[in-house]
Amino acid sequence: MQVAGYLYPWDVIGDPAAADRVAGLGLDHVVLAAVYHGTRALTPRHPRHRVVVADRTAAYFPVSDARWRGATLRPEPADWLASTDPFGQAAAALRGAGVPAHAWVVFNHVDLPGTRDQNVVNAYGDVYPWALCPAQEPVVEYGLGLASEVGALPGIDGVELEACGWYGFDHLSAHDKVGGVPLGDAEQYLLSLCFCDACDHRYRDGGIDPVALRRQVCRALDGRFNGEPGPAADSGTEADQIDALLGAGLAAAVAEVRHTVADVLRVAVTDRIRSLRPELTVLLHADPRPHGTLAFTGVDPARVAGTVDGLVVSCWRGTDALPAAVAGGGRAYASLLAVQGLGGRPRELTEQVAAAREAGASGVRLYHVGLAGAADLAAVRELTSRIHKGE
Repeated sequence: MQVAGYLYPWDVIGDPAAADRVAGLGLDHVVLAAVYHGTRALTPRHPRHRVVVADRTAAYFPVSDARWRGATLRPEPADWLASTDPFGQAAAALRGAGVPAHAWVVFNHVDLPGTRDQNVVNAYGDVYPWALCPAQEPVVEYGLGLASEVGALPGIDGVELEACGWYGFDHLSAHDKVGGVPLGDAEQYLLSLCFCDACDHRYRDGGIDPVALRRQVCRALDGRFNGEPGPAADSGTEADQIDALLGAGLAAAVAEVRHTVADVLRVAVTDRIRSLRPELTVLLHADPRPHGTLAFTGVDPARVAGTVDGLVVSCWRGTDALPAAVAGGGRAYASLLAVQGLGGRPRELTEQVAAAREAGASGVRLYHVGLAGAADLAAVRELTSRIHKGE
């Protein structure tokens, strides 16, 4: 079973021991951040620093000015790092230690300046500056530009696409204060529906009156905000609850419009990468619940089986989502949380991998070997040793 781990470029550059330390984990490859949103990250073993603050979305490699000339959206350089090519530098160091690298690219979860006109707008007119709307042509062009840049990166064997579809309300922002009224998954889906001008046009093309849809969404959510109980936990699946809130016919029509919009983006991005580097493996971070709006974007696995080479599915809370991902006809890889400080159970990784294998996973992804403590890394080494021995 294939085992890979996530890594940031700053975990490697400036640390002469990092590449050999990663090689000693026994991973088949690493998934190295190439385009990533803003974050604050611990670096437990780095000789020069302990915390890296990435202020915003950045490309961790030099981008082509000619490619982005006149573009509405473009990736910014990571000017908080001394290197002008941290991805390339880290990938070369890892390759020198015998560790292949795949590029980790975050698309519609962004922290870019000047994106207001391209952001998701909810039913109340609130703009989500952390989420690009894939119905917007500049957003598709941004995705194609990233695909072109990544397709030109030397020394990589694959690409993982994160937030390549709909991204929505649930977002870890600075000092989040959004938990006063707990919202279920169905309600968060409604709060993630976009009503920008481009989406209004898509709704109309799909036979939906966007004004009436907006009114229905606000009516459903206002009841919750005014103290009415939300859908009961035992009132069916998330899809059943959305049907109850919107009406089954309207919910299905909205879902089809959104699936079509996201499909256009994903096909365009993957086709661009394959046109440049047909040998690269392309995986999509996905949630087989089609209404999902997180970094593991909601998909119908059968719709994307012919587009990407496989799905990376979050199994941080169990492997329940894997069978649906595999049933769509493609490969699935289980993303496991391997850092105890983030809520993971690294001592139980062997059991978690066995459960993922039983559920049909072709491999696992470990989040995150750069953030991991010493005991976490020991658990990773034990896991890979057992797998390589065939245990």
